[in-house]
Amino acid sequence: MALGLAAKKEIVAEINDVASRALSVAVAEYRGMEVAELTDLRVKAREQGVYLRVVRNTLAKLALADSKFSDMNSALTGPLIYGFSIDAPGSAARLFKDYAKTNSKLNVTALSIGSGLLGPEKLDAVASLPTRDEALSRLLATFKAPVEKFVRTINEVPGKFVRVLAAIKDEK
Repeated sequence: MALGLAAKKEIVAEINDVASRALSVAVAEYRGMEVAELTDLRVKAREQGVYLRVVRNTLAKLALADSKFSDMNSALTGPLIYGFSIDAPGSAARLFKDYAKTNSKLNVTALSIGSGLLGPEKLDAVASLPTRDEALSRLLATFKAPVEKFVRTINEVPGKFVRVLAAIKDEK
């Protein structure tokens, strides 16, 4: 079914809006996947907060042209599914990585976190990026560690004194 000009403009505007809010985008080739497999992938994407869309590459190029993902134009060839990470920068990459473990027909072709085009070899690095909550907890642990060590060090002085007194008492 052919799309009219109005429908194409609507798709470009929608993808452009999503790309402006997205933290990263992952693109994967889905050649040979069945409808049930794509449906399963879409369900998992909704659960993880990933916007997933199959779009013609020419429309995607138009939509991404004035966004921070404009450098992806060279990688947009073949039947592609686009995953936009809205909440966490690594969520789309993590989704594709996990799904590719069970389905060999899904092949990640390109990634971008807004700072340039990344190849599929960077999938593990992008997928391991922490979520916002994980990053905040790591930051808090980093802030808290010196204080904890200082308190333990200060507490060790009277503790050692008490142990010395207990040893003297046991000796007498």
